Amino acid sequence: MSLLELYCHVDEFCQQFEPRWHQHQVADGTSRWRRRGHLSVSEILTIVIHFHQAHYRDFKAYYLRYVALHLRAEFPRLVSYHRFVELLPMVGVPLCAYLQACFGNCTGIAFIDSTALAVCHNRRIRQHKVFTGIAQRGKMSLG
Repeated sequence: MSLLELYCHVDEFCQQFEPRWHQHQVADGTSRWRRRGHLSVSEILTIVIHFHQAHYRDFKAYYLRYVALHLRAEFPRLVSYHRFVELLPMVGVPLCAYLQACFGNCTGIAFIDSTALAVCHNRRIRQHKVFTGIAQRGKMSLG
């Protein structure tokens, strides 16, 4: 999925989600002045989601070396890295809702990962209490 397709998909979701989200938020009775960021919620979500599609190990390197240099034309009102990190908490709920909306319908077919799970080192088996009666020594079908 290209960056433009991703942004269009996220923006369509945000146009439907944000009014309902703000409608259900509960105010605490005090009025606070909230400085508005220069990036929209859709733009922040697009950058966060695109980070997981890019081949960067940490977000700071991705933002400073890729977004700030190569995507400035796509995001003309781009903020500094530190300001972007301050804006991230406000998109937690929309991000979870977007990912939930992207889930497909359950078909009844599921895949199970059969990777070995090391519970503890063999020297500490007698001390380990969490998987008492469940964990066993031995080989798996993988060898």
